[in-house]
Amino acid sequence: MIKEMSAFNFNMVVLMAMVASMAFCSSATQHTVGDAFGWVIPSNPNLYTDWVSQRMFIVGDSLVFDFPTGTHDVTEVSKDDYDHCHVGNPTSIIKTGPATINLTSPGDHYYICSLEGHCMFHQKLAINVVMNSLF
Repeated sequence: MIKEMSAFNFNMVVLMAMVASMAFCSSATQHTVGDAFGWVIPSNPNLYTDWVSQRMFIVGDSLVFDFPTGTHDVTEVSKDDYDHCHVGNPTSIIKTGPATINLTSPGDHYYICSLEGHCMFHQKLAINVVMNSLF
């Protein structure tokens, strides 16, 4: 009887650990870019760099770019285009705000507002997305 009870308790602990880990692993974070500032031409040129430095981006998370339609866009570009505020061959362009981008692949991702002059005034975002380290 005691042996059966120990086996039952062990199985329950294992089951609870599995359920807890699945809940933890499946939870994705929705990051609102720039927090309360949203996706704007920032008055502080380090706004988005500072914002990124306080976060970790994991495959499965999403970015929300909060802006009124017609005032900005979200254009995913290469690193070179990001560095030079150029839209050579964009991966995607979203013109309707607020825009949500699901982070589906690890690596570096670069976003700019492609409207005239906005990127040059630091409306751009560079992030690194990592795989969930639990698996």
